Amino acid sequence: MSNSELLSVEPLDLQFPFELRKQISCSLYLTNKTDNHVAFKVKTTNPKKYCVRPNTGVVLPRSTCEVLVTMQAQKEAPSDMQCKDKFLLQGVTASPGVTAKDVSPEMFSKEAGYLVEETKLRVTYVAPPQPPSPVHEGSEEGSSPRASVSENGGQASEFSFQRFSADKVEPQENTPEARALITKLTEEKQSAIQLNNKLERELDQLRRDSKRSQSGIPLMYVLLVGLIGLILGYIMKRT
Repeated sequence: MSNSELLSVEPLDLQFPFELRKQISCSLYLTNKTDNHVAFKVKTTNPKKYCVRPNTGVVLPRSTCEVLVTMQAQKEAPSDMQCKDKFLLQGVTASPGVTAKDVSPEMFSKEAGYLVEETKLRVTYVAPPQPPSPVHEGSEEGSSPRASVSENGGQASEFSFQRFSADKVEPQENTPEARALITKLTEEKQSAIQLNNKLERELDQLRRDSKRSQSGIPLMYVLLVGLIGLILGYIMKRT
């Protein structure tokens, strides 16, 4: 901030994040420290390189005005990233009610007897802001949902509890009627197994008889095979 009596200027260093082929802007804030109107004018040693808006104007008493300085896109970067460009801010007390349209070059003429306050500003190139680093695969931010569950204590506990509860669920139909039905089905299953064993023995006998007679498979064999299929289907449905 300057030590001037009329206008305080912030910042005194115009910092531009230098990037090739890109326009870059920087703001100046002019604060009127007096109870009078103050006219200002901004000059630069390299007017083709910079655009200043507004380059002239009036700051009302005890108020602040913003000036936008834009550096045109550059095709080459200086080898040492140093800039020799300078800016000069001129301020002068103006009559009450004066507007920006009323500001003229004569108002800043010291030869005409005007008391002109001047503040010199430097230009500095700074490194442009770096983009955020990409998240590597497997990191905390980019981990898969499965990894998040295993690494997050709360979620892992919740899922573990759910699996444990599912393993411990007891049958709700543990009633005398259910137990009686299970017993009956078990007995029928045992009977069906015994009948199946008996039929298997008879089938073996029929096979042996068929081989001796060499007359093909008897009709009884076909009927027994169908009966076995029906019995096994009945067993599967009941159990």
